[in-house]
Amino acid sequence: MRHPTYELHTTYSVVARDPDSGHFGVAVQTHQMTVGNFVPWLAAGAGAVATQALGNIRFGPLGLALLRQGLPAQKVVDALVATDDGAHQRQLAVVDAEGRVAAWTGDGCIEYAGHETGDGFSVQANMMTRPTVVAAMSAAYRAASGDLAERMLAAMQAAQLEDGDIRGMQSAALRVVKGDPPAYKDPAEWRPVYDLRVDEADDPLTELGRLVRLRHAQLIDSQGHQAMEGGDHGRALELWAQARQLAPELEEMGYWQALNLADVPADVPAAASLMNEVLAADPRRQHWIDLIGRIERAGLFERAGAGTELVAALNPDV
Repeated sequence: MRHPTYELHTTYSVVARDPDSGHFGVAVQTHQMTVGNFVPWLAAGAGAVATQALGNIRFGPLGLALLRQGLPAQKVVDALVATDDGAHQRQLAVVDAEGRVAAWTGDGCIEYAGHETGDGFSVQANMMTRPTVVAAMSAAYRAASGDLAERMLAAMQAAQLEDGDIRGMQSAALRVVKGDPPAYKDPAEWRPVYDLRVDEADDPLTELGRLVRLRHAQLIDSQGHQAMEGGDHGRALELWAQARQLAPELEEMGYWQALNLADVPADVPAAASLMNEVLAADPRRQHWIDLIGRIERAGLFERAGAGTELVAALNPDV
């Protein structure tokens, strides 16, 4: 009987470090539920690990502990493999804080199985329908543009275009953490950049792609708020419009943008116009409007009366 710390996660994945941002990421898909609960292991400022095939889940926390001690990726892989009698049935990939990568595919992994490493990334797969999956993933990752999440997603989609896992699809996950250790006094620094999971679906990659798009829009929106706080009004408006265009279904994003604008007296008409646009087809429009008063009473506007002025400026006929 298989040891309870081992699970069969025959799958394809990518592990990477973005040379520009320093962020670490892991993306994975398999024909089992909740793959995000097993394969990806990441630590801001340290690196990332993917453990799969007849996966040894202990490789995750142990690998991160070694990375935090400053061991390079190859030594981490060597140490984990050397201490595991079942290593011939494992796949493992590691990227460290310097962007060095190392991977292992045991000779007992179910074919087609293999890995390929490149500059700051590794792609690996086992139980694939075709032997072309790994090469397709590597080529797609190298050619992709966008942020780290979008490039990893491209590698995953390339795997599926080669028919991926011989059993099909069921769950997928994508996580990205920052390259620097979190600042202990800033709770926001502890949040992953992306932390997305599709635990059970007929087409988890399509859903994962949708979530990546929405999360990317949130990140752009956050940059807009930072620009506004820094006094760059024009840049904030530009970023906010970009975020809304990328994710028009996230009505709350535009809602809070409008509230932020209402704190500037000259921007109240623009805030009302944006609010009318965001809520035009929303069946809960009046609830959103009522919420403005509650937000004002909670003291979240910087300018007294900003919420009242915004409500008065809204189009009552929308």
